[in-house]
Amino acid sequence: MTVGSGVLLVLLSLSGALRAHNGDLTARETCKAGFSEEDYTALISQNILEGEKVLKVKFSSCLGTKGTHYETDSMDFKVGADGTVFATRELQIPSEQVAFTVTAWDRQTAERWDAVVRLLVAQTSPTRSGHKLQKGKKSAPLDPVQPPNDTLLPWPQHQSSNGLRRQKRDWVIPPINVPENSRGPFPQQLVRIRSDKDSDIPIRYSITGVGADQPPVEVFSIDSMSGRMYVTRPMDREERASYHLRAHAVDMNGNKVENPIDLYIYVIDMNDNRPEFLSQLYNGSVDEGSRPGTYVMTVTASDADDGTTANGMVRYRIMTQTPQSPSQNMFTINSETGDIVTVAAGLDREKVQQYTVIVQATDMEGNLNYGLSNTATAIITVTDVNDNPPEFTASTYEGQVPENRVEMVVANLTVMDRDQPHSPNWNAVYHIISGDPSGHFSVRTDPVTNEGMVTVVKAVDYELNRAFMLTVMVSNQAPLASGIQMSFQSTAGVTISVMDINEAPYFPSNHKLIRLEEGVPTGTVLTTFSAVDPDRFMQQAVRYSKLSDPANWLHINATNGQISTAAVLDRESLYVKNNAYEATFLAADNGIPPASGTGTLQIYLIDINDNAPELLPKEAQICEKPSLNTINITAADADVDPNIGPYVFELPFVPASVRKNWTITRLNGDYAQLSLRTLYLEAGVYDVPIVVTDSGNPPLSNTSIIKVKVCPCDENGDCTTVGAVAAAGLGTGAIVAILGCIVVLLTMVLLFVVWRRRREKERHTKQLLIDPEDDVRDNILKYDEEGGGEEDQDYDLSQLQQPEAMEHVLSKAPGVRRVDERPVGAEPQYPARPVVPHPGDIGDFISEGLRAADNDPTAPPYDSLLVFDYEGSGSTAGSVSSLDSSSSGDQDYEYLNDWGPRFRKLADMYGGGQED
Repeated sequence: MTVGSGVLLVLLSLSGALRAHNGDLTARETCKAGFSEEDYTALISQNILEGEKVLKVKFSSCLGTKGTHYETDSMDFKVGADGTVFATRELQIPSEQVAFTVTAWDRQTAERWDAVVRLLVAQTSPTRSGHKLQKGKKSAPLDPVQPPNDTLLPWPQHQSSNGLRRQKRDWVIPPINVPENSRGPFPQQLVRIRSDKDSDIPIRYSITGVGADQPPVEVFSIDSMSGRMYVTRPMDREERASYHLRAHAVDMNGNKVENPIDLYIYVIDMNDNRPEFLSQLYNGSVDEGSRPGTYVMTVTASDADDGTTANGMVRYRIMTQTPQSPSQNMFTINSETGDIVTVAAGLDREKVQQYTVIVQATDMEGNLNYGLSNTATAIITVTDVNDNPPEFTASTYEGQVPENRVEMVVANLTVMDRDQPHSPNWNAVYHIISGDPSGHFSVRTDPVTNEGMVTVVKAVDYELNRAFMLTVMVSNQAPLASGIQMSFQSTAGVTISVMDINEAPYFPSNHKLIRLEEGVPTGTVLTTFSAVDPDRFMQQAVRYSKLSDPANWLHINATNGQISTAAVLDRESLYVKNNAYEATFLAADNGIPPASGTGTLQIYLIDINDNAPELLPKEAQICEKPSLNTINITAADADVDPNIGPYVFELPFVPASVRKNWTITRLNGDYAQLSLRTLYLEAGVYDVPIVVTDSGNPPLSNTSIIKVKVCPCDENGDCTTVGAVAAAGLGTGAIVAILGCIVVLLTMVLLFVVWRRRREKERHTKQLLIDPEDDVRDNILKYDEEGGGEEDQDYDLSQLQQPEAMEHVLSKAPGVRRVDERPVGAEPQYPARPVVPHPGDIGDFISEGLRAADNDPTAPPYDSLLVFDYEGSGSTAGSVSSLDSSSSGDQDYEYLNDWGPRFRKLADMYGGGQED
C-alpha cells in the first residue's frame, strides 16, 4: 500500500492461529476486595461524544456491588455504578494519551481502592493492516524496499532515495493481542521489529518493561539481531491483563540508533473461570403474608474473566426450593442482579418458618451449554407478623384479696397466642377497661408464661367495697397486622372478693396541737384525744394508754381518751423543745387479733413570769482605788420576752455598809456598772448583795450576791500578786506555814518510795545468792529427776554422800554458791526452821534455784551424775524411811496443807491424822 513519500510499510501478522483454552480454574477459597486490574488501557478516538462509554472497570467488594461507590479525579470522565467509564461531555483529545485514577470506596467500611485508566488516542490517518497514524503531516511515495508481512517498522525513514531528508513522523503502534492459556509451542513469535537503518549498519534490538526485564521477567523476549519478539509461556489475563513494553534499537557499540517506541500487549480473555459466590450461604428474611414481588435478599457471584465479554457475564437462576409449600415456586430471582423476590402469596410462619433455595450462577450470559456454573444456598426465614391476636383461655376469672394489702397477686389470667414466642407479636399487654375507677388493681405480664397477674397496687377497704367486677382486655406489644381484627376472646371478666380484717384504730387529728399557759394546776383537763375504729361491722371497744410521756406530766382516761395534767407543766423544763411538749398515746381495740394505733399530742406552752432573774457574774475583782476600774454586771432570766429585761439593778438598804461602800450606775436595759463609792477600801473579798428585778407582769425580783475581790493594783489597773494573796485573807506567816507543810509531805513520800524499792530488790536477790551461814537446810527443795523408781538401783549411793568432782565448787568465791551444791569446809549449825513458812516464799525459792541451775555454765549435763544438796549430819528432822517417824518430833506440819495437793498426803502422814 502506498501512503506517500517517506511513509514506512507496516505489516503485522500473528504467527499461527491462536487457540482458546477453556480449562477450568480452581475456585477461589477466599475473597479479596479490589479492582481486577491495577492499570486499565483502552484505545479511543480523538473525538468523543457525551455519554460515550470507553471501557468498564471491574471491582469486587466481597459484599456485592451494593454499597460500592466510584469516583474519578477527572472532570471529563465518570464511572457508573456498574463500573462503566463514560465521558461527561463532548471531548476532543489533544494529546496522545489520557490517564486518570478511578477510586472505589465502600460506604459501610469506608475502605478505598485505586486503579489507573489509560486511554490511548488513535488518529484517523489510514495505515496498513487497518491501523491509524496519529500525527502524519505529509504524504510520501512508498519506499521501494518493502519488509516482509510479519515486520513492524515503527521508526519512520529519515532520508529518501534521491538524497532529500524526509519529515519525521510519530506513530502510535496498535496494541498486540495475545490470547491467554495458549498451548504453544513456546516461544511463540508475536511480531518482528526492525529499523530501516539495518541495511546500513548492524542493529541490536531489545525490549524493557514489566514482563521483559522487570518482574515478571522473561515473559517476552526478542531476538537481538532479527528483532523477532516472542512470548515464552502461556498468558493468564486474570494474573495480568496488559503489558507495556518499550523497544530499543542500538548499534553494535551500544549507541542509540532510534528513539524507543512503546508497545502495548493485551491478553485476550478466555472463559477459564467459574463464577464464584461471595458466600456459599446467604441468609435472608421476608415477612409472612408478603405480597408477590416483595424483595427478599440479593446473592452475588463474581467471575474473574473479562466482564465486558460473555466470559464474565453472570446470570442467576433458582434450581430448587425446599419445602415446596404452599407452592413449589414461591420465589424468583433476577437473572442479572441476583435479587430474590416473592412470586406467590401464602407465606405463613405458623406453617413454614424457613425455606432453603439453591441458586445457580452461570457465565456466558447464562448459557448452560457453554458457560461455567456454580451454586450457593440461600436460607430464607419467614419472619413473624402479628397476624394472630391473643385470646383468653377462659371467659371469667376469680380472686380474693384481704383489705389493706398491696403488691399482692390475686388472680392469674392465662392467654394463648400463636405468634412467635417472646417477640413483640407474642408478648401480652393487659388493660383494665372497667370496674376499677379508683385504680386499686393493675395487671402485669409474666415475662416467662405471658400470663396476666392481677396485682393490688392501692389498698382496698372492706367497709367501702366488698367486691370488684373487672373487665380486662389483652393485646400485644406490636400492633396487629393490616386486615387483622381483635378476637372477641381478647376480653374477660375478673371477680375479686375483699376479705374483712381487724384494722387498727386511728386518731383523726394526728398530730394534735393545743396551746395553754405553763403552770396550770394538777388535774386540769386539757383536751380529749379520741381514736376511731374503722371496723364498722365489728362490735369492738377502744381503750387508751400512754406510750410516751417524758416528763410524766399527763394522764389519759382509758375509756374516753380525756387528757388531764398529772403535774405542773413547766416551759423551762429540759423536756420542752421550742416551747412545745410532745406525748404519744396508744389506742387499742379488743379484736382478734388486737390492733392498735398511735397518736401524738403537742402542747405549746405559753410563758408566764415564773422565774426571777439571776445576777451575772458571780465573782469579780476591783482595785482598791475607785477611780481605776468598775465591774459590768447583767442578769439572766429563764423566761422569754416580755418576762425578761429591761432589768432594774439596786443595792439593798440593809446592811447600810453596802450603799456606803458601793454604787450602781445603769448602762442600758440589760447592763449596769458596780463601782466603789469610797475613796479607799481595804483589800479583801466582799459579798455585795444586788437586787435584780425583771419586766414581767407581775415583775419578779431576786437578791443575788456577787463576790468582789478588792486588791491593790499596779499602774495598768491589774491586781498585784501580793495584793491578790492579801485580798484572799491570808497573812505572810500562814503562807510560809503552808509551804513548809508541803515540803515535809513531799519528803516523806519520797523516802517511802525509796524504801519500798530497796525492799523489793533485796527480796528478789537474797534467795539466789546467799551466804552459807544463812542457808536454811531443813526446807523442802525440788530437784531434778533422780532415777526410775524403786527398781532403778543401778547407781553408787556413796557418790551422793562424798562427790569427788569439787573443783568447780572450790574455785568459786567464798560465800557465793548455788543452793544445790554441797558446802565446802566446816558444816554450819543450822537454826531451827520457822514453824509456818509462807507458801509463796517456798515457790519463789524453788523457782529461783531452778533458774540459777539452768543458767550455770559449770553445771554437769542433764544425763550425767548430778550432785544434789548435802544436808549434813545430825539433822533434827529425823528419818522419813519409816512410817513410824510420824510420831516423832513435836513440830506442827499442818502448814503443808497450804502448799497444794502434792503436800497434802505428807501433811496427813506427819500431821498426826487418825487412821481409819
